[in-house]
This record gives sequence, C-alpha cells and structure tokens, in this order.
Amino acid sequence: MTELAWGRRYLMCPPEHFGVLYEINPWMHREVRVDRDKARTQWDGLVACLEAAGAEVEVMESHPDLPDLVFTANAGIVDGRTFIPARFRHPERQGETAWDIAWFTERGYEVVGLPSGVSHEGAGDALPFGGVLVSGYRFRSDAASHAYLSRLTGAAVRSVELADERLYHLDITFCPLDDRRAMVAPVGWDVYGQRVMEALVPEPLVLTDDEAFAFCANSVVVGTTVVMPVCPPRVGRQLETWGFDVVVCEVDEFLKAGGGCRCLTLALDVTL
Repeated sequence: MTELAWGRRYLMCPPEHFGVLYEINPWMHREVRVDRDKARTQWDGLVACLEAAGAEVEVMESHPDLPDLVFTANAGIVDGRTFIPARFRHPERQGETAWDIAWFTERGYEVVGLPSGVSHEGAGDALPFGGVLVSGYRFRSDAASHAYLSRLTGAAVRSVELADERLYHLDITFCPLDDRRAMVAPVGWDVYGQRVMEALVPEPLVLTDDEAFAFCANSVVVGTTVVMPVCPPRVGRQLETWGFDVVVCEVDEFLKAGGGCRCLTLALDVTL
C-alpha cells in the first residue's frame, strides 16, 4: 500500500454562521433548524480527529452572510501554490468566492480563474487519483469546465457524470484511500461514469446504495486513518483488512445541509 501523496494539510472554516437558509440540494430544508452549539462541537471534534491522525489544519475566518463557507471543499482546487477558485452555479454561494480568493492571495498563492460561463465547485467535484484528476459534473459543475481544468493544471481529467441529485458532488460518491484503493458509490454515476471508474480504480470498496446515501464516501483520509461521518460494520471490516484505522466523527448537523467530513475540508497539499 502506497499512501496518498496528499491529505495532511487542510483548510477549514468554523460554523459560526452556518445554517440552512436556502435550498440548493435535496438534503436542505429551510424549516430544519441547525443547533449551532452542536455544530461547533462537531466541527471541533473533526479538527481534533484530523490533528490526532497527523494532519495540520488551517482555519479561515467565517462570514455572517455566507452560511455555507464552512464547506471549504467547494472553495476551489489547489495545485501546489496555485489556487483555482470555484465558479458556483447557485447565486446563494457566489459570494464565497471573493472571500476564498482573499485567503489564498494573502498567503502568496497564484490565483488562476476559470472562464465565466462555466460552473465548477472545486474539490467537491474534483479529486486526484491514479495520476489523473477525477471530476464530476451535472448538478453543480459543467463538463465544459474539465478542459479548462486540464489546461490550467496540466493534469489529465477523467469526467464522470453524476446521476442522482442526492449525490450532487463527486466527493459524496468517491473517496481515494491510497494509490490503488478507493471507496466508490456506483449508484451516483451514469453507466459511462461507472465504466470510467471501474477502469481507474484497481481495488474498489463498492458501497451499497444505503452506505452511499449515509455519506460513507464523504470521508477524509490522513495516511492510514480514515475519518468517516458513519461507518457500517461491513465497510469498517474491509478498511481494517486493508490496514486502515477508522475514526467515526459525527457531523449530522452538517448533513442537514448535505455535507459530511470531506465537505468540511479542503486539502492544501495537492500537487497535480
């Protein structure tokens, strides 16, 4: 097993202003109240789990008008010292971009933008694996964005069409574990996308539909530690057989907005 070359530095944003204030995915219902104290406790717990696994966490300040800023995975794509900010499809999230760009600019990153007119939601829809960048499209990102991503990063991009609006980002359907293994949720992809992933992942842990909809794939991998929002026994047994340590970190307050452990983190140590 060769561990992932990335996943030891993360950007996170505390949930000071987190809430379900609009509905832009099937999990979001405005009448659902977020317990902010519980959300903060769960967020702190996730930070503690990641740091205990050996990761470094950098913190971005929250913003009172940006309730989803907490989901830093969607901020953009990091490639070494280059930051490609997301182009959010929904107006409700477009205000996050200037805040994200400011954070990276202040730390000396080169910011390179996607052209206007194409949507892409950052690492939520793009994860490196097997020497390529796997990128999802349909609900939040456009297939047209992939050619630009390839041009900007120099990485080959494998396009995967997402097929279930509940699994609206790639990172709810796909979790790279090491250089050969990944958790995969075929229920989230169209037939062609399933074939792309079958060809790409030599040793998949194929999630059942129930496991997929419980956000099992929306996990964070730090070396040989897998930090998961939930871990059904079958999944845990397979991960442990492969030599991984599983840590369950409850984030159910964030699941009210359709986000799990991976959604709350953006890897800063990715080089494509």
